[in-house]
Amino acid sequence: MHKFLLDIPTSFETERLLLRAYQPGDGPWYLAMAQRNLTHLARYETDNPARSLVTEDDAENLVRQFAATWTARDAFFMGAFLTRTQEFVAQVYVGVSSWDLPEFEIGYFADVGHQGNGYVTEAVKGALGFVFGPLGAHRVRLECDDTNLRSLRVAERCGFVREGHIRQNHQHADGSVSGTLHFGLLRSELTSTT
Repeated sequence: MHKFLLDIPTSFETERLLLRAYQPGDGPWYLAMAQRNLTHLARYETDNPARSLVTEDDAENLVRQFAATWTARDAFFMGAFLTRTQEFVAQVYVGVSSWDLPEFEIGYFADVGHQGNGYVTEAVKGALGFVFGPLGAHRVRLECDDTNLRSLRVAERCGFVREGHIRQNHQHADGSVSGTLHFGLLRSELTSTT
């Protein structure tokens, strides 16, 4: 089926979370979130566009770009919010690797004030339902730094299979060197945990 004929929801819920596409008007709170997480994202999310935001207009422009990529079916950026308080706890990114297979990639980060509560794992499991459901994925891939133990644990809890390890391919601002772990999850490997 052509990607524009897919009925893709812009929001869905898990046990504790509402995951939704970013939308016009999200800029002010997104800027505050980005500034709050600037140091938190410095080591493992150096290319994250949230790190470059300076003004509310910058943030509003970015969330509108996120919304446009969703509409174009090129990428799916979503915020994860506590259903009871509407507080932002994480971001999940679903990128399109290939609509032909179809294959997607997934990325995520936790809000600095909400680490260690299982929100990212819950959000990623919900996003996997979205990817293997409405998006019709055959395969999902995930990469993380080999020193990012929190991200590694999320991948494992969500059922991803470690497929490779590229050693010492990234130098950080502090001069340390780390590698990249590669994971994959096939539709046939889905379990009741995802």
